[in-house]
Amino acid sequence: MITLRSKREIEKMHVAGQLVRQAHQKVAELVKPGITTAVLDKAVDDLFAEAGAVALFKGVPGKVPFPAATCISVNDEVVHGIPGKRILKEGDIVSVDTGAKIGGWCGDSAWTYAVGEISDEAKKLMEVTERALQIAIELLPVKKRWSQVAKEMQHEVESAGFSVITTLVGHGIGTTMHEEPQVPNYDSREFRQKGDFDLRPGLVLAVEPMVAVGREDLYLHGDGWTLSTKDRSLTAHFEHTLALTSSGVRILTGED
Repeated sequence: MITLRSKREIEKMHVAGQLVRQAHQKVAELVKPGITTAVLDKAVDDLFAEAGAVALFKGVPGKVPFPAATCISVNDEVVHGIPGKRILKEGDIVSVDTGAKIGGWCGDSAWTYAVGEISDEAKKLMEVTERALQIAIELLPVKKRWSQVAKEMQHEVESAGFSVITTLVGHGIGTTMHEEPQVPNYDSREFRQKGDFDLRPGLVLAVEPMVAVGREDLYLHGDGWTLSTKDRSLTAHFEHTLALTSSGVRILTGED
């Protein structure tokens, strides 16, 4: 069941979203060659703790409970990278995904960052992936069904010669991080028949296109969490928590 949120509830989600935005601002300040992913994670974890928020990712069940406040995925890693001793190098691109719960409400956002000077291919990948997210923001108020938005996101990615990661999707969000509906970044007959949904005021979605330069096929690392492209091609990931209101889209994890 999809739950539509009231204006009051969306305001509470905005508080969580802005804390997540602050986390990304902190990461953006710190990302540079020579820094470890553990340092980035600690900065976010400390920020959430100081605010009295719950780090949503920490303790999520899996092969082992997820041990960090952030998922930090580098280059060919798509999602769920575990922060640690890895040192970021010039030319890397690093996706940082994080979420927080405060006052009973959740916010979730991911961003991909350049580490120093990066290749033209990496720049294009990041631009196209971020543009796919922007297309969703622009179309949510004017389309009737999510599949219509997802089709345009997919077109943006594939017309650039890249691949949408179809095994991973966005989600509804509210009092818990993952709620109905599932929010794919691509269109398919199966989704239109079984999972499509109307776009109505009160809908709050975590929209998160994930894109690969090469093929979308993935493999799971031995840590039980990190997912990478099988062909080792670069990937990017951008995500905002978006509320659809009667006056348009509110980016709860974005700048006011």
